Amino acid sequence: MLSRRNIRIKVMHLLYAKRVDSALSYNDLKKRYWKGVDQTYDSYLFTLWLLVKTCEISKKDESKRKSKYLPSEEDMQFSAKLYTNDCVQSIVKNVDFQKLLKSRTIPARIDSDLSAVFYNDFAKSDEYKKYVSGEDENANHIQALLDLYKMCTGKESYEDYIEEKFDNYIHDRSLVLGAIKKTIKGLPAELDFHKEYYPGKETTEEFGEDLLYKCNHFEEDLMGIISPALKNWDANRVAIVDLILLKMALCEMLHFPTIPVKVTINEFVDISKLYSTPKSKDFINGILDRLMKKLSKDGKISKDGRGLLD
Repeated sequence: MLSRRNIRIKVMHLLYAKRVDSALSYNDLKKRYWKGVDQTYDSYLFTLWLLVKTCEISKKDESKRKSKYLPSEEDMQFSAKLYTNDCVQSIVKNVDFQKLLKSRTIPARIDSDLSAVFYNDFAKSDEYKKYVSGEDENANHIQALLDLYKMCTGKESYEDYIEEKFDNYIHDRSLVLGAIKKTIKGLPAELDFHKEYYPGKETTEEFGEDLLYKCNHFEEDLMGIISPALKNWDANRVAIVDLILLKMALCEMLHFPTIPVKVTINEFVDISKLYSTPKSKDFINGILDRLMKKLSKDGKISKDGRGLLD
């Protein structure tokens, strides 16, 4: 579920935290790193379960409609199929998934009152009214879930709620959205569907933890290479985030033989657009290009596979 870009961003934040608090040890950073990885997965589980619990409010809606003294024809025909359909129930009745939710305390974090607010807002929409009166088919259930999720993510109150629960959500949002949409489109869910979304070892451990370790362990060596490349720039006056991104990119160039140099440069230039100053992208691109040429000439960059130096 986690991409290398998101891992780079997590490592960047940790290196920034160490810059602010020099008392942080590598073990402290490592613990925070894995907590952040787990939090990304939890935010996926939480978001999916919040969607299910929002659908469950339709049962109360059905009961309320049919208990009216004079229910309308619409009330009598209404059903809680937003929750009772096979697609949603494949999640609700998944024993392993329910155990996973409880083990990570997901259900206890759900605010049922907010779920009701989200449902009631959706119940007013044309999409929901069309769904309720439509055919009882999986394709329609899936579309209704996508419509509900789209409405939720378009609400500031919803986004604030998720961010309040998960500090990293603002950085992981696009990944969570993509994972939730993929899960919905794949309903009814397979028994082990949730395992697909746990961040893989190759990305989190072999790349992410290794990047954090090497950036921390080789910091002096990295700065020794970067400082001469700054020329008229005083390293102490370079934006902290820019300096961290330069060190991370240089670390990738030198210590990650399977990642193409151009991929590294493009990734860190793009990250700088999101997390640093408007001029940072040109500065970082220029310095990294200079470093790449010098290190390649000196034979210090070694990549496995053809074309990885280009």
